[in-house]
Amino acid sequence: MPLNDDQNSDSDSSRLSESTASSSDSEYSRQSFNSDSSSKPSSPASASPPKMVTFDELMAAARNLSNLTLAHEIAVNANFCIKHEDHPQNSLAGTVKQIVHKAFWDHLESELNEDPPEYEHAIKLFEEIKEILLSFLTPGANRIQNQICEVLDMDLIRQQAEHNAVDIHGLANYIINTMGKLCAPIRDNDIKQLKATENIVELLRQIFHVLDLMKMDVANYTIQSLRPYLRRNLVDYERTKFQEILEETPKWIKESIEDELSSISNESSSSPGADHSSKSSISPTLVLNNGYLKLLQWNYHKTIPETLITDEVRLQELREKLNRLKIIACVCLITNNMVGAAIVNVPDFANQLKRICVALLEGMSKKTFDLKEALNAIGVQTCIKVNESLTERDLPALNTEMQNNLMGQIASIVEENNPVSSLIG
Repeated sequence: MPLNDDQNSDSDSSRLSESTASSSDSEYSRQSFNSDSSSKPSSPASASPPKMVTFDELMAAARNLSNLTLAHEIAVNANFCIKHEDHPQNSLAGTVKQIVHKAFWDHLESELNEDPPEYEHAIKLFEEIKEILLSFLTPGANRIQNQICEVLDMDLIRQQAEHNAVDIHGLANYIINTMGKLCAPIRDNDIKQLKATENIVELLRQIFHVLDLMKMDVANYTIQSLRPYLRRNLVDYERTKFQEILEETPKWIKESIEDELSSISNESSSSPGADHSSKSSISPTLVLNNGYLKLLQWNYHKTIPETLITDEVRLQELREKLNRLKIIACVCLITNNMVGAAIVNVPDFANQLKRICVALLEGMSKKTFDLKEALNAIGVQTCIKVNESLTERDLPALNTEMQNNLMGQIASIVEENNPVSSLIG
């Protein structure tokens, strides 16, 4: 097995391999690439002891969850595809990969330059290339299959090698021509570059690189082909897969349901005149709605409920948008309360204030984002905008004390138990 330059580091590619291997072998042909394809219980959990889960069961659940997540992403994300990405050149992984690959290809070159040449490793590469080319064929492509097997007959090539009669350049040219027949149109320039390469070792290296790109094209075409089917059958598929996960890891979902019911029960008991006997008849819809609202304040360092794990990234983005809206609402409320009627009826003032906040809160989800610094900047810009508006209406600008008070209240939005933030929710 050669050390391919193309080993796709993309995590999605490794998860996709199990679910798409069979379909990719049977659906790929050049005609397929004429488009741009190349590039959930409602009752409390019982108090029974937790079930012991074996390692094999846990791994089976993880595989089910990976397949479920992948299928969900393919169905809901029209832009989902596999991309070829290399390690950063200056990274440790990238450096190690480069050194090891260079050693492999240098060793192959030294073998081919011997007198007589040593073909053993080169033959192994041709054998792997043969298997890859055959994997691209559709079931009915018997003629080209027979041709590949005839030209790349490993027994015959080994016999030729024993007598120093291997036409290694002729084999490489046949492989390139066959790749040109099987590849997507987007790879035509890569094929032309292969034909222009004269050094046999560099040629073999680039052949494997282009073959890996073709594998990626197969995967992306398979994804495109599966998407309409998955969209039609996603609900049933996710229900079945989730049941398999639930059978292996029942504790997680039971804890989630128990938390939701406990929350509803506490709200009911704290309400005046609450009927404590009505716990058992809590509406499942109410539990579900409160559960979704709770997700907007979820601590994503904890495990997210299994039924929603396929949308974890989207839920985090929604949570971040909500937090940004809450801050903007707090800024507007504080400003209107401090300045009063002088700016309430000013046309477009609220929108201007929102635009200031949105611009300064850009990148709020990043770990390096300094929220306190952003709020201080919002406070300064808010004072400037308020004074401009007051001046345009021939009203006195805010004095230094009021400006400091306004900026201080805005900066304190993120403090725990802040009254304005608590009021907004």
